[in-house]
Amino acid sequence: MIVRTLLIASTMLAATSAFAQSTPVTDTDPYIWLEDKDGAKPLAWVEAENARTLPRLQNDPRYKGFYADALAIASAKDRIPMPNQLFGRIYNFWRDADHPQGIWRWTSEADYAAPQPKWTVALDLDALSKAEGKKWVWKGASCLHPEERLCLVALSEGGEDAISYREFDLATGQFVPGGFSLPKSKQGASWLDKDTLLVSRDWGAGTMTGSSYPFVVKMVKRGQPLDAAKEIFRGAPTDQLGTYAGVITDGQGHRLVTIERRTTFFGGETHVWTPEGTKKLDIPARTFPAGMVAGQVLFQTSDPWGAVAAGSVASAPLAMVESGRVTPTILFAPNPRQSVDEVVTTKDHVVLIYNDNVRGRAAIYTPGKAGWTARPIALPDNVSLGVASADDRSDHGYMTVTGFLTPTTLLPLDAATASVGKPVKTLPPKFDSAGLVVEQHEATSTDGTKVPYFIVHHKDIPLNGSTPTIMTAYGGFELPMLPAYSAITGKLWLERGGSYVLANIRGGGEFGPAWHDAGRKTKRQIIYDDFASVAKALFARKLTSPQELGIYGGSNGGLLMGVEFNQHPDLWKAVTIQVPLLDMMRYEQIEAGKSWVDEYGSVDVPAEKAFLRTISPYQNIKKGVAYPEPYIWTTTKDDRVGPQHARKFAARLKEYGLPYLFYEDTAGGHSGDADIEQGARLQALQMTYFAQKLMGPAQPAK
Repeated sequence: MIVRTLLIASTMLAATSAFAQSTPVTDTDPYIWLEDKDGAKPLAWVEAENARTLPRLQNDPRYKGFYADALAIASAKDRIPMPNQLFGRIYNFWRDADHPQGIWRWTSEADYAAPQPKWTVALDLDALSKAEGKKWVWKGASCLHPEERLCLVALSEGGEDAISYREFDLATGQFVPGGFSLPKSKQGASWLDKDTLLVSRDWGAGTMTGSSYPFVVKMVKRGQPLDAAKEIFRGAPTDQLGTYAGVITDGQGHRLVTIERRTTFFGGETHVWTPEGTKKLDIPARTFPAGMVAGQVLFQTSDPWGAVAAGSVASAPLAMVESGRVTPTILFAPNPRQSVDEVVTTKDHVVLIYNDNVRGRAAIYTPGKAGWTARPIALPDNVSLGVASADDRSDHGYMTVTGFLTPTTLLPLDAATASVGKPVKTLPPKFDSAGLVVEQHEATSTDGTKVPYFIVHHKDIPLNGSTPTIMTAYGGFELPMLPAYSAITGKLWLERGGSYVLANIRGGGEFGPAWHDAGRKTKRQIIYDDFASVAKALFARKLTSPQELGIYGGSNGGLLMGVEFNQHPDLWKAVTIQVPLLDMMRYEQIEAGKSWVDEYGSVDVPAEKAFLRTISPYQNIKKGVAYPEPYIWTTTKDDRVGPQHARKFAARLKEYGLPYLFYEDTAGGHSGDADIEQGARLQALQMTYFAQKLMGPAQPAK
């Protein structure tokens, strides 16, 4: 199953007297030259902008302290080495000051429980990068079941979404000489057997969609050149997200080979593949396989499916699935304030993680002759839960528990008894939480809907609107924003007297597909109304005020920030816009933009184009408005959203004589994760900006 990528109203935006006369929107774009991502002229422009912005932030006396704290947190050796059960061992990918790009390493399961496990390095990315003259970024590994000895290691140059695959032998700890090697492409590969892969990639002209994803699946044999691979399935160049093969197994030896054709970002077709050919499943478009236990294939659906409600988990016997005609059995059906977060399988059970009013819950589901039985797992309240690791060799795994003020804890999971044991690892506190409290409240949006939000603040703050506060949200792609322990936010912001707010606005997945669908395409304005309504609720509580409130968001959340910057410039003092979409009239022409039409709509549809024109941040900047000075940052290596949006937005602000800060990092891709130094730098720059705007000038040392 494809992992959803991070990237964004019921009424059209009305003009208001609070805004100055808008510059007419035309199809003439004077900054289209900045879309030449790696061109000499745009990069010279970027260099000049960086030279203007970096001194402003890095010369602030607070910057060095912010950077040192962020780097110390990112490189600390007392972090939890999150486990991956593989090849009878515990594997972990690790970055620290000695390994800024990271090492892939392993230990025994018994030794992993020790305070200081003895690790063996399998792959050193810093050494590999030095030897090959490239900055390799870890993108994971997929291994051949059931032995799990042979793996395809995914590496990205500089953090791009495009990756290379290389075959790695866990027994020898080496790349396989003459083994599988798939050069750079946006691609996916699954093991069919020891000598066969099912691969989607750029096979040459006419094999990639308009959104830059592969739609042709071929069978690649060991020792065979790629141009000799046999095609087994073909989607279409008009598909939004491409076509990929997957292999689902269970602990009893059953196997299901699927081909998932994503005609849109959220939906498409699922086919079962056998050597005799493919068979399309008669399931709704937004329904996909999620695993298998004891020959029962699990499905997650965002569409109604017979008696199965949207947002549910269901199952069907493997033989039925292979026939193509599926009658589902309900496993879990959420109520309107619940949503499924994870569906993970062990040898004999299913671990279900779900959210109840944005609070984590977990249960074990077990198949039997009478159907499925469910047992809850007793865990703390007011936290987020996750499965760190599980496999189909046993019913043993690991779970994480985390909260705003709860350092992440790793617990051993026994799925057979639906219980967890004493913590295996606990993250030491990374900031002083004494006196801090967490509150959950609801704001009333413009249509009367109750929108939940969390506040983290000192319990003794004066309720007079004077508290410097930063607020974030995402609001898209059915992705929930959940409570989590953020050491950097705690250390760099909360310890200094600031407050933090997380808004669970529509468009996300906090309450399942209905919460998401409420803000898709031309209904999107309600997402932005939700966010502004939370801000106004904060003011009504006198937690903060417009002069003390800063907001930030990235990718789809960057679009959210751009819209809020335009529509409500009077509600915030500071706005950080990270790796954003901002030109919604041309987003389909930039990087992977065409893949998101299912979320945003298309300029090729008149009604959707008309709506996008009303919200597009780049087109709706207005002369003469007292906007807050935004901080806009992006990365040159971003091949998902692309730096083009941020560049053009900054250029338009400059044209209008409006204040702004712009920074473009040269590496890191869409997630800005090339190495730990880059992450620390980006965090420090952002916090310096917020400190300048919301906490005033740095105070001289005493």
